[in-house]
Amino acid sequence: MTEIPNGNGAVQARTSPVSPGRSVRTDADGDVAVNPTDKDGVIDEEALIAEFEAEKPARHLSGIPGTVVKAIGVALSLFALYWVFNPMPTQFYLPAFLMIGLSMTFLVYRGWGRSAGAKESGRSDNPHILDWLLAAIAVVPFAYIISDWDGFFRRAITPTYLDLIMGVIAILVTLEASRRTVGILVPLVVMGFFAYAAFGSFVPAPFNTSSFNWIRLVGHNVMGTQGLFGVPTDVAASYIILFTIYGAVLGASGATKFFIDLSFSAFGQSKSGPGRTVTLAGFLLGTVSGSGVATTVTLGGISWPLLRKAGYPKEHGGAILAAAGIGAIMSPPTLGAAAFIIAALLGVSYLQVLIWATIPTVLYYFGIILAIEMDARRFKTKAVDFDVKPVGKLLLRFGYHFSSLIAIVVFMAMGMTPFRAVVFATGLAFVLSFLDRQSWLTPKRIWDALATGAMGALSVIPVMAAAGLIVGIMTLTGLGLKLANIIVDFAGGNLLLTAIFSAISVTLLGLAVPVTASFIISWVIIGPALQDVGVPAFAAAMFIFYYSVLSEVSPPTALSPFAASAITGGKPIKTMWLTWRYTLSAFLVPFIFVLSDDGVGLLLQGGPGSIALAFTVSLLAVASLAVATGAWLFGPARWPERVLLGAGSLPMLVMEPLYIGIGAVIIALGVLVHVLGLRRYRRDEAVGAPAVSASREKRAART
Repeated sequence: MTEIPNGNGAVQARTSPVSPGRSVRTDADGDVAVNPTDKDGVIDEEALIAEFEAEKPARHLSGIPGTVVKAIGVALSLFALYWVFNPMPTQFYLPAFLMIGLSMTFLVYRGWGRSAGAKESGRSDNPHILDWLLAAIAVVPFAYIISDWDGFFRRAITPTYLDLIMGVIAILVTLEASRRTVGILVPLVVMGFFAYAAFGSFVPAPFNTSSFNWIRLVGHNVMGTQGLFGVPTDVAASYIILFTIYGAVLGASGATKFFIDLSFSAFGQSKSGPGRTVTLAGFLLGTVSGSGVATTVTLGGISWPLLRKAGYPKEHGGAILAAAGIGAIMSPPTLGAAAFIIAALLGVSYLQVLIWATIPTVLYYFGIILAIEMDARRFKTKAVDFDVKPVGKLLLRFGYHFSSLIAIVVFMAMGMTPFRAVVFATGLAFVLSFLDRQSWLTPKRIWDALATGAMGALSVIPVMAAAGLIVGIMTLTGLGLKLANIIVDFAGGNLLLTAIFSAISVTLLGLAVPVTASFIISWVIIGPALQDVGVPAFAAAMFIFYYSVLSEVSPPTALSPFAASAITGGKPIKTMWLTWRYTLSAFLVPFIFVLSDDGVGLLLQGGPGSIALAFTVSLLAVASLAVATGAWLFGPARWPERVLLGAGSLPMLVMEPLYIGIGAVIIALGVLVHVLGLRRYRRDEAVGAPAVSASREKRAART
């Protein structure tokens, strides 16, 4: 985006097509922080996405290695597409999928950091001999399995020594691949679970269990369907890879540029227009990416100059970018990887999960919009002119990009499987690309999109396989049920306390592992605890899902805020805490659909009355929280009314008439206190107390 001052003193912004993988140059007076390896003041979006999305930076491949990896990626994508129309036994497909995916991971992700000297010298970042060797080793156990897959899985109780050796190698390469993509914590957690299973009889009660030898551990976790080849890997090899291919094809067809241009054009030249623009763009981009970091970086490279010119401080601008990006994990129709797991675990259609996520997504963005409106008044942001086509013209010319998104939902509503629905939607996006000469999907672009789709799944494939090992140990030892019983007993069987303890547990787990692994582990432990106190399985799953997503905000895995701060040049920790403020509604809304029967109306379950009541009360609760954290209502809000409004929102989470009434009274009292205080505030200004007024505004801005 280039910016040109116009004659009115506002800033005229021109949007230009930018997509992940392209570098974005800021304007001359910008203070945007860039990748340290970048010497020319250029934001390398591909590098930022690779670094923050997977927690460990991916390589920038070139030459023959880059071509080889692209070819392997295309092969993986074509294999997944072939599986959709030519189903094959799971015991064959999953080992073959992991064989390609894990082998490719060793070539794309480094096993160790890159020295500053190597970065500065500009030496190639291609795989080393050890990486090629590990990639070859990763092929061996899975090739062994698929060569006699039927006999291999039949021998789970009485494996041969060669079966055991190959099983151990499969586990080790999985742990090393996950270490390369998401860091050391996930492999350590897996090894801790294996140690627990091996020495469970020595663990004090009530956590003690039988001790299992390595024959039983390998047989259960590699030669069965509860471990390495369980539900998490199945989801990665079916849902996730297909949706990453779809996102890559849709992005290559020009949809990314259209979504951003539409967002810039949708809002007028108001003071809060820039913030609204970023939020809408984040939602639209998130509908196809399903990745908080990718959406944040793509959005930030284009929109941060706009926010800066409007008057947003670095940290607040970064928080807006991160909050809008994190919404991608919760935005239909792609959501995040955990949403696919929900469908598989509960045995429901993916369309049903999309329905459950609809209202919480609306509430999430509603809270962000309210916070933006308040910030626009606190920071006295200024209007920025958008030099783009009118909304009507954009929709008339490029609105076809929405077709494939709508088609996914329509196809699933017609009874089509999610796999075929997304493949047909991908084909539709391909055909529609020829409506714009600049976005034709030529053979080269198709090749690149298929490779990009496969590489987009690499950060998920190893961690899903590792998470499957954790689930396998839990089912073997019964640890999940034991921990669930402990949580319920500690809460005394109380629903509210169980929900609070569950939320804390999921949040703490999310501090160490990514969203997907956090959800899988939490579901095995927390899911039974919530269901034991009467929470429906689908409500428990969505509760855990949203709290797993919030690990994107919490340290040390606050990936989206840290990526945003790398773009804005703001302080990472402050950006993270401000992002937490913008996303506060997502922390509390999940309690609504677990604390009462009417609360499931938020998941579009129950009658129209329950849905309307839950939605209305939730809107009021989110608005009250926004005032409490944003320090603005009809004017600057002081601590008394902020405390009252925040406290009034809490009883509404129970969604019972008595508690709704209590909350409404407290909120009304907070509004009254605010109105009376605002009258005094304005009277002071009228009688000439500018110093007092400035001091109050300054205090409000600081909060």
